[in-house]
Amino acid sequence: MSQAPVRVSPLIKFFRWSFLGVGVAYGAFNQSRLSRKEEKIREIELKTKASRDAKLAAEKKIAIEKELKELEEMAK
Repeated sequence: MSQAPVRVSPLIKFFRWSFLGVGVAYGAFNQSRLSRKEEKIREIELKTKASRDAKLAAEKKIAIEKELKELEEMAK
């Protein structure tokens, strides 16, 4: 007693496929745009990495010296 499938209008089919195609095209465009944006961000990070690493190394050195000084004071 199953019913026959409902016949979908060709106009509805056309719009379904059209929206699918537009969605895929939009997704490809958006992915491309975001990839270029991320690539620029990575380039900027690579340029600033050396100065950032040097700054972190200097801060680490200061922190170690401070900790050693505090330990020496505690040992006295």
